[in-house]
Amino acid sequence: MDYTIGIDIGTTSTKAVLYDRDMKVAAYANKGYSMYQDTTGMVEEDQEEILDAVISVFKQLMENVDLTYNDVKVVSFSSANQSLIALDKDFHSLTRTQTWGDTRSNKYAQKLKGTKLGHKIYENTGTPIHPMNLLCKILWLKNERPNIYNKAAYFCGIKEYVLYRLFGIWQMDVSIASGTGLYNIFKLQWDPDALNIVGITEKQLPPVVDAYEQFRGMKTEYAQMINCPAGVVFVQGAFDGALSNLGVGAVDDGIVAVTIGTSGAVRVVTNHPIIDTKERTFCYAIDKQHFVIGGSVNNGGVVFRWARDNLFDSEKHTAKFLKVNSYELLTSIASKIPAGSAGLLFHPFLGGERAPLWDANARGSFFGLNQMHTRAHMLRAVLEGIVYNLYTVLLTLEEIIGKSKEIRVTGGFAQSEFCCQMIADIFGKTIKVPKDFESSCLGASIIGMRSVRKTDSLKDISDLGDNPKKYVTNSRNSKVYHELLLIYMRLTEELETEYQDIADFQRKNNSIND
Repeated sequence: MDYTIGIDIGTTSTKAVLYDRDMKVAAYANKGYSMYQDTTGMVEEDQEEILDAVISVFKQLMENVDLTYNDVKVVSFSSANQSLIALDKDFHSLTRTQTWGDTRSNKYAQKLKGTKLGHKIYENTGTPIHPMNLLCKILWLKNERPNIYNKAAYFCGIKEYVLYRLFGIWQMDVSIASGTGLYNIFKLQWDPDALNIVGITEKQLPPVVDAYEQFRGMKTEYAQMINCPAGVVFVQGAFDGALSNLGVGAVDDGIVAVTIGTSGAVRVVTNHPIIDTKERTFCYAIDKQHFVIGGSVNNGGVVFRWARDNLFDSEKHTAKFLKVNSYELLTSIASKIPAGSAGLLFHPFLGGERAPLWDANARGSFFGLNQMHTRAHMLRAVLEGIVYNLYTVLLTLEEIIGKSKEIRVTGGFAQSEFCCQMIADIFGKTIKVPKDFESSCLGASIIGMRSVRKTDSLKDISDLGDNPKKYVTNSRNSKVYHELLLIYMRLTEELETEYQDIADFQRKNNSIND
């Protein structure tokens, strides 16, 4: 039996999954790492800690596989998109890893957004002008940290750094490149206009390779540490969101992948780039022949965690004492409240927002709160607000590509039957939830398999997964939700005019992190 491994270098942890020939999970490993938010807008991580996590999960899998009769044939990589590390001429780090959630470059994004040049950059790169992308992050370094910017010989993201440390290779896959805001997705090359804005050359960025690029030769010190078998083929892979589509089999026209983990996203796959004239959606590559169009949101499970930590602290401790999952305890509380939370709405923009607003100044709010509402109502409203926001992303996407035929859901929310039913009711469609919840790891393995087996179709491999579980819309709940959604969307539009002022006030008083 031949094994494949998918390694996903995620925002909060690195996951690794060992799959057998039939794409069944044979072993799983996960290791988290710290996040640094020392100043307003900062969301950084330590790349050395992440490298250690990659080594650790790989090693754990090797300890769980019998190599007497079985071989690991291919290892492929997934990673979070839009991270930035500045390196000196010897490839030593000058910074920690700025994650996609870092908003310190918002001032420079705002100056560029809405201009002719900014629109041209979006049209060329498919990446909305936003603090998440490398274009804005490098602008921030140039203006706010000139000592680092001037020393920087190279710039990369976390996957490129990890692969350089493990293998000594210096390259970036087309998928990660397409999310930088610096890469022309039509010409498949670094964009001269974008590079000119940030004042760097393409020599300061890694050469771009396809997702199927193969390499071997892990450095001896790491190969011995991991007990990595000789002869394993390593494959470059792509970014986690694109790979999630492959992992849930959402590769045909009209099949939409919805991911709700720490953040969230709605995506569809096409065989050519599609740009929204209103700049509401992204268009990123999977490989050089396939693209994902959609929108990512900042506020997924991280908002659920906020509610747990700030509204249900005692229940969190109770769950720990009882040795039960705190999120399962909270969803059981929320399930006692009828759909619609008795008219309580929640805008989940606690960390600014990407799609559909693309506004780092966006802020969260409860609306409709009255004396009859309880903490349980607030909790259910928080969960509904997360899904309402993703539904508005779907509406935007359908405006561009046409009506969706099927919704496939993955991520942490997909592990909760209550949350899955809520998604089906708010979206007003039957949803399918694959059993393999680590869809980015599975997607990475699919890329690896296609690379070594030269399979023509991504769909042929992505259909190998288990039969998904279906959730059918509850028409009564759906009617309630769609009445409230009209209010939710009108209110979102009205509040947009106030986000700048309240965000400026908060920054001035340093009362919260962006």
